[in-house]
Amino acid sequence: MLLLLKSKSRTVHHYQEEQENNDDDNIINIRNNRINKLESISLTVWRKSLIFSCKGFTVIGSDGSLVYRVDNYTGRPHRIVLMDGSGEPIFTVCRPKKLSIVNNYWLIYEGDEVGKDGINSSFKKPIFCVRKNLSIMKFTRPSVIAYVYNGVSEKKCVYVIEGSYEHRSCTVFDESRKIVFEIKKKECSRGGVSFGSEVFHLIVRPGIDSRFAMAIVLLLDQMFAP
Repeated sequence: MLLLLKSKSRTVHHYQEEQENNDDDNIINIRNNRINKLESISLTVWRKSLIFSCKGFTVIGSDGSLVYRVDNYTGRPHRIVLMDGSGEPIFTVCRPKKLSIVNNYWLIYEGDEVGKDGINSSFKKPIFCVRKNLSIMKFTRPSVIAYVYNGVSEKKCVYVIEGSYEHRSCTVFDESRKIVFEIKKKECSRGGVSFGSEVFHLIVRPGIDSRFAMAIVLLLDQMFAP
């Protein structure tokens, strides 16, 4: 009888340990899922300016707040300023006027430092250079649409953009092929109805500045929008 009680006691104790371990694993999984959700940023991008007679972008956060905005008085300007919700400039995106097959690229400057002629007035260097993948370059991967470099003279790209901006389906990878942010179509939660190409999602992974991701969206729109 004593041996039977000891055996049952060991069985109950072992079962309790397994339950505690399972509970710990579940808590860790739930905590990791919450952390991933908190760190990932999902923005809704509306390809429309809130200012009448302007063309641009309006970017809304998950809480419904105005995060970024772009207001252009011309359809395809050579100089675009990305602003925060209050209108403060964040980045200036410009395209040099002297274009050729070789130097088909766009530049990103910090703040609003670029003159109308595309020359930086304070002699600051661009923080990023984005080159369009030209179809005549047979050796490139067909899914790659653009390359991002740390400056104009750099030869090694830091980010690769793949997919189709026209279809609002793009993925941006870093040097290790890790996804840093994505552009996806926005669909209605009921019935899977698409909002079209004017409204879409910008999903930014942890560790990436959403301001930079939005600047890349502006560049892709200049490169590939009709």
